[in-house]
Amino acid sequence: MDTGLKHRVIGAGFRAIAAVRADRWLAPMARGCGVILTFHHVRPAREDAFQPNALLSITPEHLDLTLRLVRDSGFEIVSLDDVPERLRAGREAQPFCALTFDDGYRDNREHALPVLRRHGAPWTLFVTSDYASGHGRLWWLELEEVVRRRPSLMLDGRELPARGPEEKQAAFAHAYAVLRAGPEQVLRDTIAAWCAESGVDMTELVRRECMGWDELAELARQPGVAIGAHTLSHPMLAKHDAGRAWLEIEGGRAAIAEKLGAEPRHLSYPVGDPGSAGPREFELAARAGYATAVTTRPGHVFPEHAAHLTALPRVSVNGLHQSEAAVRALLSGVPFLAWNRGRRLDVA
Repeated sequence: MDTGLKHRVIGAGFRAIAAVRADRWLAPMARGCGVILTFHHVRPAREDAFQPNALLSITPEHLDLTLRLVRDSGFEIVSLDDVPERLRAGREAQPFCALTFDDGYRDNREHALPVLRRHGAPWTLFVTSDYASGHGRLWWLELEEVVRRRPSLMLDGRELPARGPEEKQAAFAHAYAVLRAGPEQVLRDTIAAWCAESGVDMTELVRRECMGWDELAELARQPGVAIGAHTLSHPMLAKHDAGRAWLEIEGGRAAIAEKLGAEPRHLSYPVGDPGSAGPREFELAARAGYATAVTTRPGHVFPEHAAHLTALPRVSVNGLHQSEAAVRALLSGVPFLAWNRGRRLDVA
């Protein structure tokens, strides 16, 4: 399905759920004992016509709305440290919500922290060690910058026109889909070559977007802030051999412990879908000693997840759907009845 069409369908679904109030009358059946929300960028709205990564960015105002709706929907906001015990308590306890932010973006400190502090909300920031050291690869942002600067791309012998916003959006979507489906090294090498041709400074990009270790150390001293691991270099772990996966999972833990003086207790798998993290990675995370590890497989958490603490689902707060209807639908669990075909567990 075309990406734009897909998100129009999703938006229509949220509106339909709100219109028939399914987020209320179906919630008792659909909602788990808790939900773990995923965020990436939090920053003021941009006016650019070309924003292919807009789904990863919400405004501070939408974060504020989300937190108000979380509590209005009956959830208690808790830290990830509390999740294992809350899962064991099951439905007898008040529904809970844990807040997680991936990658370590500087805007989380500048724009998310004041909102979270105002709400007294604990949260976990998952840090990729290479980004904090200023030499990682934000390849999806690199690709955005390349397409923004070029009139076309050549990929597998096909020219992708990229003159106006619509063509650029289509070129980005096609290149992203093709490269994501193949070997990760090909993805990284291809985008690196385009960056070199287009004058995109990959190092400057990561240093501009992500917090360094000194900033992270200061943030970690703030009340309610926990630093989790997001591997060393943000690879799609399942595309690599077990040795590389272990190095990334354990190495990310060790790097944060060395730089910040405290071992992270929680892990977020980069990308986090079934093609990026599966049973092998879940077992490696448990062996590394993480209390929990989170995926991007969509869904609420249920008591059954107490036996699968390194394979927890999350619900993404999507920048393309910044509305009260969308948040209420996601918190109700109703969209995941169809998505997960009634299954509570997706750990295979």
